[in-house]
Amino acid sequence: MTTTADITATPVATPRRPRRRSRRIPSWVKWALAVGTPTLLLAAWWTASADSSNTFFPSLEQILTRFQQLWLFDHFLTDVVPSLANLAGGFALAAIVGVGLGFVLALIRPVRWLLEPIIHFVRSIPPVALVPIFITMIGFGNDMRITSIALAATFPTLIATMDGIRSVDGTLKDVSVVYRLTRAEKFTQVYLPAAAPQIFAGLQVSLQVAFIVMIASEMLGAATGIGALTLTAQQSFMIADMWAGVLLLGVLGFVINKIFDLVKARILAWYFGAKEAQRAT
Repeated sequence: MTTTADITATPVATPRRPRRRSRRIPSWVKWALAVGTPTLLLAAWWTASADSSNTFFPSLEQILTRFQQLWLFDHFLTDVVPSLANLAGGFALAAIVGVGLGFVLALIRPVRWLLEPIIHFVRSIPPVALVPIFITMIGFGNDMRITSIALAATFPTLIATMDGIRSVDGTLKDVSVVYRLTRAEKFTQVYLPAAAPQIFAGLQVSLQVAFIVMIASEMLGAATGIGALTLTAQQSFMIADMWAGVLLLGVLGFVINKIFDLVKARILAWYFGAKEAQRAT
């Protein structure tokens, strides 16, 4: 008599590979790189141009001296402040129109079918090319500058808002229907928070476009403003003044972008916190 024994195979547990933890760069290293790199570049520029006798490439010392005289004293209130005011007015108008019209186009299909071809046609025109048109129609005043800035900067925010609203998760829409939210509640509690990251991405691009158009609108026929004085210095062969204007534009662009990043990080703190928690898991 033979007996057979049932042999049950026990599963062999496969060892898990240890998960690689992403090494986070310490904040002090990021700060040192952010401060140290421009400092080294300025030091190299200062050293290389110290004995410069080239008319078109003056020394950094001369440029900084003219920078202080022009933009910190003589022309700050008469040119820098009006330029920044035009930039702020045009960008604010572009943000309001871009976000508002983007919501309408994303949620109302007939309006989108009617206006979308026109929007894509106008936004395909280079923003700087619109400035001569507004000069012909409006003139050389601040109204022309604000209008040209607003129109050119509207489209990145408009397109980003449309994409953000149309990509809202369907589950969120179903939940809003189940809870019988009003249109205002859907706007403030569902669509706007879900689309906010893309809207802010569009606003940042709009800010860069607005800054470029601000300079271009001042260089074409205007007598005041940062762009106008920089172009006048170039045409008058005041090269140090020209370089000082270019340096000011770079500093302003950097500072404005950093301020926008701080505002975005503050408003979208919940979004970045959720992404950081998702990476940690």
